[in-house]
Amino acid sequence: MRRFLPGAALVGVPLALALLGPLFVGEPGPRGVSFTSGDGHPLGTDFVGRDVVAQVLNGGRTVVVVALAATALAYLVALPLGLVSALTDRRWLEDLLMRPLDVLLAVPSLLLILLVAAVFSPGAGGLALLIALVNIPDAARIVRAAAAQTAAGPAVEALRMQGETWWRTAVGHVGRGSLRTLAADAGIRLTGALYLVATAAFLGVGVTPDAADWAVMVDRNRPGLSVQPWAVVVPAVLIVALTTGTNLLFDAALEGGRPARRLPKGAQR
Repeated sequence: MRRFLPGAALVGVPLALALLGPLFVGEPGPRGVSFTSGDGHPLGTDFVGRDVVAQVLNGGRTVVVVALAATALAYLVALPLGLVSALTDRRWLEDLLMRPLDVLLAVPSLLLILLVAAVFSPGAGGLALLIALVNIPDAARIVRAAAAQTAAGPAVEALRMQGETWWRTAVGHVGRGSLRTLAADAGIRLTGALYLVATAAFLGVGVTPDAADWAVMVDRNRPGLSVQPWAVVVPAVLIVALTTGTNLLFDAALEGGRPARRLPKGAQR
């Protein structure tokens, strides 16, 4: 359990604030002067005079929920695509599934999001779909590579000769054999989704310019950084803690799944 403590400590605070924070925010009080401290505002006020504490409590849910939804949606599409591509013996089917993804992979993720946002105005749900879309090509290639390595083993051939169903072979054996690789990729994918959500919000995509959002707070409160830094520092630290802690938790989970190394007999006490 000790290996999970650093990641859990980092993730715990921003995750609790994101999910439970809105429950502790009462009715918005009167706005004060922009970028001031005191006067009943423990962390001061933001660029339009709103209480920073209230904005922090309200601003994390969108970041966390959109990133989780985008990662889940990306794998919901990438898993069947990758497994079918790895297990099929029809080259045309593999090309049909993977080549369009290669085209999508050539377009930078943030550029694609900005191009779509220039035509449409996505809300939080639309932003989750966009981030899932840009993550599908990478995730599908990772799934295919991990599944192909497992599918090349004699166990899969034996299952086919026994007449096992495709579903049981793909999910029960190949998917389970690729689990460690996919878990490692999921941690990276979630961190990347958090980065894209924060960056998109920073650029005004998926949220309104004055929304209670951690990334928007960092952007909109920058002019007062030298006067009232808490409106920028607190949400920025929460985003960094969330992404760093997520990676540490996935690393700890993978480390726990590795078999213990045996010491040479001469080294044992």
